[in-house]
Amino acid sequence: MGAPVLLLALVAVAAALGCASAEPPQQERSALQAFLAGTPHERALGWNASVPACAWTGVRCDAANATVVELHLPGVGLIGGVPQGTLGGLRGLQVLSLRDNRLLGDIPRDLFVLPRLRSLYLQGNLLTGVIPDEVGRLAASLEHLALSRNNLTGDVPSALNNLTRLRSLRLDGNRLSGSLPSLSSVRRLEVFNVADNDLNGSIPSSLARFPPESFAGNVHLCGPPLVDQPCQAVPSPAPSPPGVLVPSSKKKRKLSGAAVVAIAVGAGAAALLALVLLALCAVHRHRRGASGEEDVKTTPPTRGLTPSTLSEEMTGGDFTSSSKDIGAAAAAAGGGAERSRLVFVGKQGPGHHHYSFDLEDLLRASAEVLGKGSLGTSYKAVLEEGTTVVVKRLRDVAAARREFGACVEAAAGAAAEHRNLVPLRGYYYSKDEKLLVVDYLPGGSLSARLHGSRGTGRTPMDWEARMRAALCAARGVAHLHTAHSLAHGNIKSSNLLLRPDPDAAALSDYCLHQLFAPSPARPGGSGGGYRAPELVDARRPTFRSDVYSLGVLLLELLTGKSPAHHASLEGGDGAVDLPRWVQSVVREEWTAEVFDAELVRTGGGAEEEMVALLQVAMACVSTAPDARPDAPDVVRMIEEIAGGHGRTATEESEGTRGASDEERSRGPTP
Repeated sequence: MGAPVLLLALVAVAAALGCASAEPPQQERSALQAFLAGTPHERALGWNASVPACAWTGVRCDAANATVVELHLPGVGLIGGVPQGTLGGLRGLQVLSLRDNRLLGDIPRDLFVLPRLRSLYLQGNLLTGVIPDEVGRLAASLEHLALSRNNLTGDVPSALNNLTRLRSLRLDGNRLSGSLPSLSSVRRLEVFNVADNDLNGSIPSSLARFPPESFAGNVHLCGPPLVDQPCQAVPSPAPSPPGVLVPSSKKKRKLSGAAVVAIAVGAGAAALLALVLLALCAVHRHRRGASGEEDVKTTPPTRGLTPSTLSEEMTGGDFTSSSKDIGAAAAAAGGGAERSRLVFVGKQGPGHHHYSFDLEDLLRASAEVLGKGSLGTSYKAVLEEGTTVVVKRLRDVAAARREFGACVEAAAGAAAEHRNLVPLRGYYYSKDEKLLVVDYLPGGSLSARLHGSRGTGRTPMDWEARMRAALCAARGVAHLHTAHSLAHGNIKSSNLLLRPDPDAAALSDYCLHQLFAPSPARPGGSGGGYRAPELVDARRPTFRSDVYSLGVLLLELLTGKSPAHHASLEGGDGAVDLPRWVQSVVREEWTAEVFDAELVRTGGGAEEEMVALLQVAMACVSTAPDARPDAPDVVRMIEEIAGGHGRTATEESEGTRGASDEERSRGPTP
């Protein structure tokens, strides 16, 4: 019996080795190499010819390693056009993600001959030209198409009607024009967005089921669901009375002598009236100039006031130097040709806090500096009516007005749905100054609570408070990722603001990264101690880089050490960041040395929970992005550790409807 068993074992081993050594066809390997050789890229991808193609960064094959089925290269610094005739050779490709790079030129036509392509993600590039009609060739397979945040022009092609399997279509943030096709054949469509284009005409009834945000920023679109932009009925010409002949365009009717005289008299009276009005205006202006009165042009308010010359108001009220800073920020552009106003965003209706102040009220407010951060300077402004808000004076903004407004609107909409995000209320945009208005939370930041003076009289932050803070941060991030497909981009303890309700701590400064000028970082650079090592440009964070930053914040809660100052506190040369220090301590089995002494002293026997949270944090700060858990998984793990601490997440840890598989969980692979 021994020989047959041994023979079967050898056959099984040989079969396993055969599968392990299987490779896609040479045509696919050559297509990948031609794509990489023809597309400049800022980061080395490690596509080594001596390594099987299925092990290359971003390349995923089927179970038998017989064909390439997925190619994920988001945010890796691809520059220029995609060479034609390269990716079209991947005949088994099902998922292609080249989002958040700097790809130029037309959408590659050979992508539309891939017979099994299910998901195509090209958003966040610099693509130009039209959406080709060839997209209709993918009718048998395509489910997700994302072309948003490019420079595409032309019509939304009616060929999209052929894509009957399509579940999500994102075309927002382009320069598309013309009317919308009905897409009545695309009955599976769950996510649809054409916001911030130049579309016109009425919205087809088949698309009216999508929210108004899906069509916002198209001033010439009308009809439901855009209740503020109803379509105007075109009046039909009045019928001619019976027996009256309407003259054709070829026949001209002569005016009677009486009509000519009447027209001449009317024209003369109008000219005389105009001369009288001009004379009156000149006399009035002369009198005002003689009395020293300024000629100030005013504009009636809409949702906010247009700032005029506000120097008198800036000096007439009760101002600190901070108030003058805010006044200077908004008034700097007020006297020029560009007229701006304070724009309120988010939900302002019943059940939501409603602000009724305008820009002049804001400029008259008493203010003090709260601090200077990576986005700019923050001021606490107390309005005359008693309302307190925070005004952020942004610096190095590179976004145009429309992009700025759309970004702030999207962030405000996400925050309005979740209490673990600080509400964003309004903005001011002019050529020289950009302001954000957010809610004021008097509890201070997690950073101040953790790293403030530890002298007598200070209330230590115990284990339960730290667990609740961890849950709040994770839930806020998970909501952005799953419900809105947005990356936070700036997670750190100074951006987690505390409230009296310990379950309602809220993240601030979220989803604003794309507004600023590029800020290149060294691969592996610290970025204040929170930045993921693979993140090259701070303007292009990913879900995976967010999870890394969240993991650093968890380590900060556990160790009591500031990531930004850890190296100097440890007496090092700045080469050891907080995650690597924790790894080195845990590797030497000195786990107890990791935890904050104040936490251990007040922990009340929660050592097992501390170790469990440490394991979650270490998974989040894994060097390989694909090894990090998704934000909803982090929420679930923290809730399991916390037990009775804080309420159980509902929609915070779920809510994945409407976000595609790529946009929910993928980040760039290192």
